[in-house]
Amino acid sequence: MIRPAHWFSDALFPRGTNEHGPLPALLVMLMVSSGLVDAITFLGLNRVFVANMTGNVVFSGFAIAGDPRHQLWAHLLALAAFAAGAWSEGRVARKIEEARRRLFHLTVTHAVLVAAALAVVLLAGVRGTGPETALIVLLGYGMGMQNAVALRMAVPDLVNITVVTSIVTRLVSQAPAQAWRRRACAIAAMFAGGILGAALYLVAGMAAPLAVDLLLLVLIAYVARDVLPGPARA
Repeated sequence: MIRPAHWFSDALFPRGTNEHGPLPALLVMLMVSSGLVDAITFLGLNRVFVANMTGNVVFSGFAIAGDPRHQLWAHLLALAAFAAGAWSEGRVARKIEEARRRLFHLTVTHAVLVAAALAVVLLAGVRGTGPETALIVLLGYGMGMQNAVALRMAVPDLVNITVVTSIVTRLVSQAPAQAWRRRACAIAAMFAGGILGAALYLVAGMAAPLAVDLLLLVLIAYVARDVLPGPARA
């Protein structure tokens, strides 16, 4: 998997200018994960996002205004879980300075959280305040961690793995050069994740897309570990 990841990452930059190794490819995969998870929580948890916090902020306003389709507590809980995850990444960053090591450790943690969410769905279902609360906390916390580590990596056009508004703006308003590849790929990744998550949820419920997301995170962690410097493998 390392060679395809390097090849894909290199293709997103002008020839010979990719200084990030396989990280761009891994961030694109995380964008697929973001779109997938947001699709299933929006459809299955009463219009709650666990990755796109802009949606939760706006929907909180809708709930306060009296829209019965939105539950204020759920949107606020998603915001709090996401913020806690991002805060945790900051604590990890103080102990693990190398970005790829952080990506590996946090992706493994995220995979464990998704596995726990999958267990909740299989054992308790998705209906009721208890399961909904558990799913929002587990998935929101994981997305907060991943967003924070992606931001620290500072790969151009891939620093935000949940929102594509700024990417669309740059894609259509700035000179294309070679950056259009990264921007178009980021938008396509989020779109693909949304389609995949929605299709799996509508056909098979929430367990199937969560299982796919778990496999995706395991793959990302595997590739990230494979490119770690020597000391990190100990």
